[in-house]
Amino acid sequence: MVNKEQETKLVIITGMSGAGKTVAVQSFEDLGYYCVDNLPPALLPKFLELMRDATNNIKNVALVMDLRGREFFDALFGALDKLGKQDWLEEHILFLDADDKTLVSRYKETRRSHPLAQEGLPLEGIELERKILDELRGRAQNIINTTNLKPKELREKIVNKYGTQEQEIFSVHMASFGFKYGLPIDADLVFDVRFLPNPHYVEHMRPLTGLNQDVSSYVFKWSETQKFMDKVIDLLQFMLPQYRKEGKSQLVIAIGCTGGQHRSVAISEHLAKHFSANYVTHVSHRDIDKRKGH
Repeated sequence: MVNKEQETKLVIITGMSGAGKTVAVQSFEDLGYYCVDNLPPALLPKFLELMRDATNNIKNVALVMDLRGREFFDALFGALDKLGKQDWLEEHILFLDADDKTLVSRYKETRRSHPLAQEGLPLEGIELERKILDELRGRAQNIINTTNLKPKELREKIVNKYGTQEQEIFSVHMASFGFKYGLPIDADLVFDVRFLPNPHYVEHMRPLTGLNQDVSSYVFKWSETQKFMDKVIDLLQFMLPQYRKEGKSQLVIAIGCTGGQHRSVAISEHLAKHFSANYVTHVSHRDIDKRKGH
């Protein structure tokens, strides 16, 4: 059995301001890392104590440390020296960089001030930051230059480097709902199945849900349902690889009927089962018990 302490991984994300640390930390979140943005280096020893605490289940951690906390930055090298003495911890420094022209362009696009040049030119802050970070760059195990990288390309590099072969960060979430209770605000795609025959009007099925085999068989026995499923599956088989290629981590597909109890539930379950062979798939039923007052 592998000891918990031997499994603990810590990635420190640092580098030039504007080089992509936000995209990086989001990528680590998608990989299941516990992430903290802009942790002051002086607090790192205390954070290590929390990580080593046997009562928690934190195994993979990513910390962003940059010059937004520059008043603490001198403490970083001392903290890194302490990291090297922790035999229970696998520590890794990821340094993100980009050329000056690209960094200046990014600051102009966002209309933000450089943290080291609040009242001056962005280039002045960039040049000063390079001098401060030069030694840290030399200690990094992995340096990624994002000058010519799109966000999704940076994401792919991080997934390839820090993910595992077993991990699949793109997932599909099928969510049933009832239109009478409103659209789900987190849906990426919405399909309306209120045109299908409704089990609600079959007396013995009224108190049941789409999880019941009788209800599911009723929903799928109609030719309209079969044609709809064929078309939706064909559409999603085309769309899902495109969403994954674009770098999306989760796609929420909402299936709605009137009350969210019968048709949408049965169809969501069927679609989740169909696509589970090729994707990490989840299913939820927001309104399945609304009619019962739960």
